[in-house]
Parts: sequence; structure tokens; C-alpha cells
Amino acid sequence: MRIWAPLAAAGVLAMAVSASGQVVQSDEPTRIQVDVTRVSLLFTVTDKKGRFITDLDKNDFEIMEGKQRQTISDFSAESNLPLRLGILIDTSNSVRERFKFEQEAASQFIDSVMRTNLDKALVVSFDTTAELVSDLVPDTDKLQLAIRDLRPGGGTALYDAIYFACRDKLAQDQPRYKFRRAIVIVSDGDDNQSRYTRDQALEMAQKADVVIYTISTNGITRIESDGDKVLKYFAQETGGRAFFPFKVEDLDQSFENIANELRHQYNLSYRPEPLKTDGLFHVIDVRVRERKNILVNVRRGYYAPKM
Repeated sequence: MRIWAPLAAAGVLAMAVSASGQVVQSDEPTRIQVDVTRVSLLFTVTDKKGRFITDLDKNDFEIMEGKQRQTISDFSAESNLPLRLGILIDTSNSVRERFKFEQEAASQFIDSVMRTNLDKALVVSFDTTAELVSDLVPDTDKLQLAIRDLRPGGGTALYDAIYFACRDKLAQDQPRYKFRRAIVIVSDGDDNQSRYTRDQALEMAQKADVVIYTISTNGITRIESDGDKVLKYFAQETGGRAFFPFKVEDLDQSFENIANELRHQYNLSYRPEPLKTDGLFHVIDVRVRERKNILVNVRRGYYAPKM
């Protein structure tokens, strides 16, 4: 039995795009379609030194949802799923001195990670507001031009940018399990303009099955800022990784590391037992059997729809 149902984020307003590309709020309820009979997970496995482990198979993993062990229905390594990628670039005044490096590194990343006729990406800039500067397209030249045309100035609406990119763009391709969705955020993490909260942005990313990678632009300081903690939070909760380059020239290395992660993923899915449609967040634990000192980078759980 396949059940499709809308997910509604209670108490929040939806976001839309104006003719100019600026993200605005609308009165439409937030709805995302989810196949409630399948939970799909994309994740990486590394050793203590961060080296990818790519020789595991289906029988090496076990999934726990709460206290209930789940049965893996589908499994693949080095997933060739089409990529739906969101590049979210901070264009606020706080990153002005590092902005040129952001643009160059992001442009190189798009060129290296996207596969012709398979992957699509979008670009969202955010300062005082979030703005869609390139829609979800396979054209790398168009995406790179959109990045080069960006100019810094204003505050920081990071959470609004995440919320919009997940709800209105990355969640739209169906069925979910046929695509891998990721967001790359380049920012200092210091949101001061968003109407949505950090946790509302995270909830929308989780509902859209989006993995978030973050690159801090806080420069050479080795002291973790509040913004860095925000960036780390988004990455950890969705199964991504946070990168903290010590100088702006290292931004391209951070993008290269993300590209490597996207090429070394496992993909598995299962049908929850028991099946619940309670609208609640269900915690997942993915483990590697009989192997020590192994790190599984996977999202913390999923939102079940409410029937």
C-alpha cells in the first residue's frame, strides 16, 4: 500500500518568489508530499581519521527506530542518484572582505560536482532577505554566471534561505527516493534578519530530506563563534558536515571535500514498522555491525505525516 499525504508545518507561513526573485511570505500553508511507507537515507561512513569506508554492504548495517529494529528494503553504495543541490551564499556586509573567494570557490564546486543531463542546482543569495538568483537547472554556465553577478550588502537572513530552498525547490521532485538532496551554505552563520527560526528552518530541511553542508567564513580565528555553532548544528542534525577553513584561500578545499562526500554515499531505505502517521519526529540510529571506531554521518530522523 502506498500512501501519499501533505505535511503541514503548523503555525508558520509559506514562502514564495516575487517576479524579481526575492523570497517573500505568503498566506498559503506549508505542504510537502511524502511517501509515508518509505524512509530513504543517504549517508557516509568514515573511520576515526575521516577516511571514507566504501566496502560495506547491506548486511553490515542495522537501523533502529526508537527501540524497534527495522528491515532494510533497498541498499546501494556509491549512489548514482541524480543530485538536487542548493547553493546558499551569504551576501551580507559581514562577509564582504571574503566575498570574492566565496564566488570563485562556489563556481568551481558547481563545475566539479554536477554531471551533465543528470544533476540540477539552484543558487540562493541571502542578506537582509533571501533571493533566488538561479532556479533549479542543469546549466552550469547559468549557475556560475548567477554567482559571479552577486554583490554583498545588508543583514543576514540565513534561516529564511534554508526554509525557502527546501520547501519550494528541493522538495518538489517526486518520488523522494529517486533523488539525493543537499544544500551547501557559505556563511558566518550569524542570522539577524530571518522571520523563521533556526528550528523551523531545520524542520523544513528534515521534511524535505535535505542534507546540509556548511562552510564557515569566520576567517582565521580558532575560537568557535555563535555563528559557527549554528552552522555545525544544521550539519549534524541532517547528516552533513561543517567545515571551518582557517583562511579564505581554503574555501575551495572545503568545497572539494563536500564533492568527495557526495561521491562516497550509501543509500538505503526501509518501511517503518510499526507504520505511524502521527506528524511527529522519529529518531533513527544507523549502526555498522561488528566494526569499531566507525562514524556514520546520517540525519537524526524524519517527520512522519499526520493523517
